[in-house]
Amino acid sequence: MDINNDYSRKDECPLGEQDGMLYGEYLQLDKILNAQRMLSEANNASVHDEHLFIITHQAYELWFKQVIYELDSVRMIFSKHQGLDESETLEVLKRLSRIVLILKLLADQVMILETMTPLDFMEFREYLCPASGFQSVQFRLIENKLGMKQENRVRFNQNYLCVFGRDEKGLEAIAKSEVEPSLAHLVEQWLERTPGLEPEGFNFWGKYKYNVNKMLETYYKSAMATDCESERAFKMADYEKRKALFDSVLEPNIHAAFVQRGERRFTHKALQGAIMITFYRDEPRFSQPHQLLTLLMDIDSLVTKWRYNHVLMVQRMIGSQHLGTGGSSGYQYLRSTLSDRYKVFLDLFNLSTFLLPRSYIPPLSDTMKSQLNLHWGATNSETVSAS
Repeated sequence: MDINNDYSRKDECPLGEQDGMLYGEYLQLDKILNAQRMLSEANNASVHDEHLFIITHQAYELWFKQVIYELDSVRMIFSKHQGLDESETLEVLKRLSRIVLILKLLADQVMILETMTPLDFMEFREYLCPASGFQSVQFRLIENKLGMKQENRVRFNQNYLCVFGRDEKGLEAIAKSEVEPSLAHLVEQWLERTPGLEPEGFNFWGKYKYNVNKMLETYYKSAMATDCESERAFKMADYEKRKALFDSVLEPNIHAAFVQRGERRFTHKALQGAIMITFYRDEPRFSQPHQLLTLLMDIDSLVTKWRYNHVLMVQRMIGSQHLGTGGSSGYQYLRSTLSDRYKVFLDLFNLSTFLLPRSYIPPLSDTMKSQLNLHWGATNSETVSAS
């Protein structure tokens, strides 16, 4: 049998006679699969693991591109309404969830690189200089689009002009991302619009402040009622510590000082909104917003996890004293990026600091409860009667 002639027949290979693109053409695999240039091979000293190194980092950049695509779409949804239209919350949740899953994949991808030994890496590392992961324009864009501020970066990471100097398009994209509204900024504006914060309405913050002071008063009375001097001193110290903690969120000027020092990110009103959503997350209208805040923390956590896995891998490959290929201090520089200054949504992680026991959570008024329980099919008359 002539195999070539057999498979050239139309009935045996129907796709061969049809117009349109095939799988490889649609995905442009000719470009992707031929984009691995091994410098060790070009220098007649082929190193097997250089291929793995290239493939892994190219895969990172492809996923970075998808993360940017999702981030831009979410930012666009927020920007359309100077906040977030509640009808689009589900789409935002879906896209943020997708980012979370991609970041999980990227954090675990480090393990594949760890199948390469330090000696394997040393064989081709010299060919990388001065190339460095620090030069990833897309990762810098992800940080900026999320809301990473320039002043919160460690010193080496602030000076990127010399690193991206020859990449004019990259520099333009980075400059643009630094002036466009970040996701953190858009979320901040959205939180400021949380229903129930209005002083003339439910006035959540006024009720919260009253209940905080009520709770603190019980701690004070408990301390003063203690006969044992050492126990009373311990309880008073605990009371003072709690009071200072809550004063830092109740008093706008103290909160502003924390923001100025870089220890907090959100405006005072945005923080109020985040606390309110957390308290009443079981209410239908706050359920999805609470999920959104949780996903933002997941994104921050996974970026930190990726950094941490990367730090461990670098220490394993080059130790803690060698310079990075891009001129940084290598391990020491990377380790410094694990601090809270690199968390974009730091305030969300610290919300639990300002939560109250359920017995002190301000109960919702009938009107407010009605507003937070609107459901499909409810008529105007039903809404009015409920309030």
